[in-house]
Amino acid sequence: MSRTIILASRNVRKTQEVAELLAPVGFTVVPVTEFPNVPEVEEDGDTFAANAAKKATEVAVALGQWVIGEDSGLQVDALNGAPGIYSARYSGPNATDHDNNVKLISDLTDVLDERRGAGYVCSVALSNPAGEIKVAAEGTCRGRILNEARGAGGFGYDPYFLIREFHRTFGELSPLVKHKLSHRARAFSKFIPLLQRIASEFQEQQSS
Repeated sequence: MSRTIILASRNVRKTQEVAELLAPVGFTVVPVTEFPNVPEVEEDGDTFAANAAKKATEVAVALGQWVIGEDSGLQVDALNGAPGIYSARYSGPNATDHDNNVKLISDLTDVLDERRGAGYVCSVALSNPAGEIKVAAEGTCRGRILNEARGAGGFGYDPYFLIREFHRTFGELSPLVKHKLSHRARAFSKFIPLLQRIASEFQEQQSS
């Protein structure tokens, strides 16, 4: 039986990824964009986990429904962890993926290949309708930042993020492979068993 859960994200491709990860365990994901009266959540937390929890709780209370909050981003070693929690707006408040990638590569102009280590981080949190976090998990994935984009898949910094063991960027890997390796996949691999443990509570409140 499919159960509906809201994702507090306006990113179409992120919503698609989360939907594909949760579909096999019987959850249908609905993006917050389906509810135009829900205001934007200000991502002012100092960690990915804080932002994920804030998105989940604020949207859950606004809608009176179970909501997943997710926050993710790229941390580059040579940039002291930047862009970090500012990954989506690295080049400014209205940044596009292209703008952010241009700034990232510019900031790494003088950095040697061997010092371009980086990691993607994904934090996920589930709030009940009362705004209480019931489940939380985090996943990471290590790689290296290239000088030039490779592949048209994925989004964000994916075409520049090389997975060493595959010699491919996230932009080159198929969705099937990415769903096994990515920071988001790893976060949800921890999150899903916890979600399943409270499925009865979720289902009971959703049907009441």
